[in-house]
Amino acid sequence: MAQDRIGLYRDSMNDNPLLAKSQLGRPLKRGFSLPPDDFTYGRPNTGKDGGTAEAMGNWNAALPSMTSKPGEQKRDRDFIGLNRAAIKAGLVTSGEHYHFRANHDIRRKMSPSENKIRTRRIPPDMTFGISTRPSTPVFDLLEHKYQDRWLQQRRLTELTNREKQQKKILNGNIYETRASLLRKYSPVVEAPPLWHMPRFERVHPHLETFRSPEARKLAFRAHSHDATSRTGVFGHGIYAAAKS
Repeated sequence: MAQDRIGLYRDSMNDNPLLAKSQLGRPLKRGFSLPPDDFTYGRPNTGKDGGTAEAMGNWNAALPSMTSKPGEQKRDRDFIGLNRAAIKAGLVTSGEHYHFRANHDIRRKMSPSENKIRTRRIPPDMTFGISTRPSTPVFDLLEHKYQDRWLQQRRLTELTNREKQQKKILNGNIYETRASLLRKYSPVVEAPPLWHMPRFERVHPHLETFRSPEARKLAFRAHSHDATSRTGVFGHGIYAAAKS
């Protein structure tokens, strides 16, 4: 019922997908004309297929021609040599050069590097392939050595980057000022001396209990070293009892 039409129905309408109607239970046709049912799809195999016997008995290889010299087919034409030979022959126009190239042929000579590659000999005891990667040490994984190495490398890279940035800043004609120098280094400020009455400034002590200034320094140094274990505000008391 789906194929019933009113009017003239031509065969060319089957090639138009807009006019084609889908049959019940079948997909819509795209308007392509297909070969008959007994047609075999695919590409014919014209090559010889004799199996293993033919593969072992024959070897199809491109053999070089007997008239050409070995390695001549792989060489390119030497246009520089052709132009030089044409100029030596007295040819100057483009047409004369064209006819000279058509009648003469000069091939490019092989360089010493190409000859070395061609005459290369592989040793008989050579092993081909990729070497096996060594096993990963388990102790290094457990001790986090790879992490430590990575951190050290990162620190080194950061230090090198900082040095490069400082060099760039110095090379950029940026001069140091007093404020920038004070930010980098703070000078030591000496404490002011204690206040004394003017009449006692030049008075020397009447009593000196130390034999020499060196002995006085040693005594005060020993006192400051031992004051931590004594009682009192200034460490002048007896030794403090040990806490149990």
